[in-house]
Amino acid sequence: MNGGEAKVLSRDVEAAVVPVGTKVTLRQGEQAYITQSLGGAFTVIVNGNMFRIADKDADALGMEGAAGPAPRTTLAGPVTQEELERQVWEALKTCYDPEIPVNIVDLGLIYDCHLTRLSDETFKADVKMTLTAPGCGMGPVLAQDVQNKLLSLEPIDEANVELVWDPPWNQGMMTEAAKLQLGLV
Repeated sequence: MNGGEAKVLSRDVEAAVVPVGTKVTLRQGEQAYITQSLGGAFTVIVNGNMFRIADKDADALGMEGAAGPAPRTTLAGPVTQEELERQVWEALKTCYDPEIPVNIVDLGLIYDCHLTRLSDETFKADVKMTLTAPGCGMGPVLAQDVQNKLLSLEPIDEANVELVWDPPWNQGMMTEAAKLQLGLV
């Protein structure tokens, strides 16, 4: 299964095995085939196995990534809760399952997102999300990605992400656009 653009790793790099999430080190000189580059991470195939490499390690693939962690989005003046909710959903749409080229919102993996005002200018975000399969070990990786994206928004001072399994996810939870993109309609 060698699809995508071939790259030779220029240095050792930490990666997560997809779908189990185990951290491993991919070695300098190994050939990696980029199959997906969405939401600030790379999905690659190395020696027939799939891995997720963080954007901060894009240089190991000879690619350019974002410079460091996502900068906090600064807003002019206090933001309304409605405006922040819109920004939160936009941020969540930049998170991707490493095996599926559709964002987690359109996949129907976000069950709930609740904002609580902490002060005049700060909020806490509580997210309930699921995965396409309960045994997927990428859950903690995706939950951390969601948390990082939320914390990059200036008004968000706290972000809690809970993985839930009820109701179980099914393809009917995807948006029509996601189904179309995946050839399911």
